[in-house]
Amino acid sequence: MDGKNLIAGSWTDGPSSFSSQPATGTASAYASGSIELVNLACSAAAEAFETTSRMPRETRADFLNEIADQIEQRGADLTKIGSVETGLPEARLEGERGRTTGQLRLFAQHILQDDFLDHRHDKALPDRQPLPRHDLKMVQRPIGPVAVFGASNFPLAFSTAGGDTAAAFAAGCPVVVKGHPGHPGTSEIVAEAIEAARVKLDLHPGIFSHVNDGGNAVGAALVQNPHIKAVGFTGSLGGGRALFDLCAARPEPIPFFGELGSVNPMFLMPHAMANRAGDLGLGWAASLTMGAGQFCTNPGLAIAVKGPDGDRFISATKTALKEMGAQTMLTEGIAKAFYTGRDHIAQADGITPIFNGEDAERAATPQLFTVSGEDFQNNETLAHEVFGPIGIVVLVRDLDEMVQIARTMQGQLTATLHMDEADYPQAQGLMPVLERKAGRVLANGFPTGVEVADAMVHGGPYPASTNFGATSVGTLAIRRFLRPVCYQNMPEGFVPDF
Repeated sequence: MDGKNLIAGSWTDGPSSFSSQPATGTASAYASGSIELVNLACSAAAEAFETTSRMPRETRADFLNEIADQIEQRGADLTKIGSVETGLPEARLEGERGRTTGQLRLFAQHILQDDFLDHRHDKALPDRQPLPRHDLKMVQRPIGPVAVFGASNFPLAFSTAGGDTAAAFAAGCPVVVKGHPGHPGTSEIVAEAIEAARVKLDLHPGIFSHVNDGGNAVGAALVQNPHIKAVGFTGSLGGGRALFDLCAARPEPIPFFGELGSVNPMFLMPHAMANRAGDLGLGWAASLTMGAGQFCTNPGLAIAVKGPDGDRFISATKTALKEMGAQTMLTEGIAKAFYTGRDHIAQADGITPIFNGEDAERAATPQLFTVSGEDFQNNETLAHEVFGPIGIVVLVRDLDEMVQIARTMQGQLTATLHMDEADYPQAQGLMPVLERKAGRVLANGFPTGVEVADAMVHGGPYPASTNFGATSVGTLAIRRFLRPVCYQNMPEGFVPDF
């Protein structure tokens, strides 16, 4: 690897360099991004858009499929460096690579159909009284160059060629990616795969650029560049909100599609708890600690009625967590934020620690706490996401207090109902609340993991995401990078994709 930026077909040095922080092995140097490189990439993307916006869907599909092929050809290298940089096990990275290539191919298949174009045609009515009607055709068109920020927790599926990039390419938009500093080598190899696909199909070089990390100034310059027309982001609430505000403050405000965080509450109904509290505790422990809890759909809250069944649930969860050791976290920064968040929870009023694993360097051990419903509602910070394997059991007096907690919660990516048939009448009362709070509502499952499918919604009301009408996973994600255009009395051949 060269450690360079890819700017419209050219591998380019930066004004300085930074060192990676691998979980194992030796650090490597990478050329930093810069405002100048961002501006060059965005200008090239704007020039490319003149071509990509009119590119046949068949060509776009070929591009997506070829990117998937090129990534698979580099599979062994991606697994090797991805494991070194992030500490993720090889099996996890191989599965994530399959998800990445799978969603590229899914979008390729999706755009060969025409449902996403939402064709509408009002034929001319020249004899209509009192006024004639013009011929009107409407079709969805690409929005323009898109900025994508690589995510820390998914070095493949939510980064350089992840869902945001795949959806933007499928829509006909050029993409400028800001790579995540936590996995720069992985990102470079994927950028190389995209560039190889571009060269093979002889596409405009401005269709894709990859800028390495260069601090906050580079990210700010990217979202503020006038050529950028939309932004895709997966990351922290603080970082995402800062970028969102920059997008809104532009002379031409643009949409910021940010997936920012969620505690993904589970509501444990009484009959389900009476019949299987132990099994629910074991399942929760497994979901809570999967990937060291570094999933945006990690279920950090369990709300249950106080009593013997709640005690059995807590005991089973604690027993399972004791068997799980420390897990390496993706970056040193994530590990430090985890320790800070854990300590903040432990010091909150009314919190009772149930299980606290020992600290380990750049690693997380499971943490389990309980709190009453009243104390939970009196401390809003307990409902904020801490990225890692931390679980809080909220013990409520009764179902009325459970509903009250649901009503006061902020927007979520997911909300889960664990219920048996005898719980259905009470659970129905929760549904109008949960569907207003979450983008995905589950029954009797655990939300960790997001299926890439037509019906999937990965988003939700703020602060889960910045646009509750969008999803970052599934074929509906393409709608973020399209806009409707109406064509009036246009001659045959002037209206694209119609």
